[in-house]
Amino acid sequence: MQPQVTWDDFARIDVRVGRVVEVADFPEARKPAWKLWIDFGPEIGVRRSSAQVTNYRREELQGRLVLAVVNFPPRQVGPFVSEVLTLGTYRGSTVLLVDPAPGALPGDRLG
Repeated sequence: MQPQVTWDDFARIDVRVGRVVEVADFPEARKPAWKLWIDFGPEIGVRRSSAQVTNYRREELQGRLVLAVVNFPPRQVGPFVSEVLTLGTYRGSTVLLVDPAPGALPGDRLG
C-alpha cells in the first residue's frame, strides 16, 4: 500500500474521460505499446498517449472511452511524446483499462 495522501494532493490530479480516435503501431517502444490519440472534448482537445495495452486489439481501442490523467507533464517515449497517462489496472503483466460509466462524455472530470 502507498503512503496516505491528502485530499488536496488528490484534487490536483485532473482525470478526464476521453474517446480514443486513433490507434497506431509503436514498434520503437521498449515495451510493447500502442500510440493513442484521445479526444477529451472542446476544453482540452485531442492528446497523445503511449499505452502498454497491447492485450487490446486496435479495433477494441478505436472509439473506446477511457480515463486519463491530463495534467502530467509530457513524457518522451522514444520518438513519441506522450501527453496524458491512460489509466488501467494491472493483472500480472496485463493492463486492463478503466472504463467510465455508460453515459460519460469526453471531457467529464473524475471527482
